[in-house]
Amino acid sequence: MAKLTFKTDKCKGCGLCVDACPKGVLALAQDKINQKGHHPVEAVNEAACIGCAFCATMCPDCIIKVER
Repeated sequence: MAKLTFKTDKCKGCGLCVDACPKGVLALAQDKINQKGHHPVEAVNEAACIGCAFCATMCPDCIIKVER
C-alpha cells in the first residue's frame, strides 16, 4: 500500500489528480476550504492506492507525494 501526502494549503482544487486516479482514491473535500478558498484534494480510500503516482504526475502544482 502506498502512502499519500498532500500540501493542501497550495491545492487549487482543479481535480486533475482525481480524474487521473484509476482506483478512485482521491476526491475534492466538500467540507474543507484551504487558505486560497478552494476545496483541496483528499484521499477517500487510501487503502485502494496502488502507488502508480498518476495523480502526482498530473498535478500542475506538485502538491502530491506518493511513497511506495
